[in-house]
Amino acid sequence: MQKVSSKKKQRPAQKQDVQQGMDPLAAGRKSISSGVFEKLAILLTKFTGGTTAFILAMAIVIIWGFTGPLFNFSETWQLVINTGTTIITFLMVFLIQRTQNKDSLAIQLKLNEIIASIYGASNKLVDIEDLSEKELQTLKEHYKTLAKLFEKEKNILQSHTIEEAEKRHKFKLKKTRLL
Repeated sequence: MQKVSSKKKQRPAQKQDVQQGMDPLAAGRKSISSGVFEKLAILLTKFTGGTTAFILAMAIVIIWGFTGPLFNFSETWQLVINTGTTIITFLMVFLIQRTQNKDSLAIQLKLNEIIASIYGASNKLVDIEDLSEKELQTLKEHYKTLAKLFEKEKNILQSHTIEEAEKRHKFKLKKTRLL
């Protein structure tokens, strides 16, 4: 009798995972079920967002409507469509939220890459999605200040960080007072 190992087969950590800042050990623990769910969710997202899904849903409603007289518009007949639409709606809420979360993360990563790659861009904006609402409001106020300084400067081609804009503005004020 052979001893069966209870350990799950793990894929080795990928070089790409390490480059993206992922924990190599955590990357190796990705379960098969989450991979299957990921593929299923992608397929369902593509299908439900397409014309075929709309036509299918419309056909189901029309068929249900035409079968009403056959079932004398009974409570069971109504319950079928109510139950079906409730279940589909419940599942779609999670599918839509998952898709939005994934899209949001992808956009944030792209924006972080742009910020990190532009010389002179403020790195303070990398990972701001993790800030609290109060911290985001404070940051918004800083950018309002920057916009006011920009209006005074009137140079559309010039880009500044808040600190640079404030220093430049104070320097200009001192210079004009000396004249």
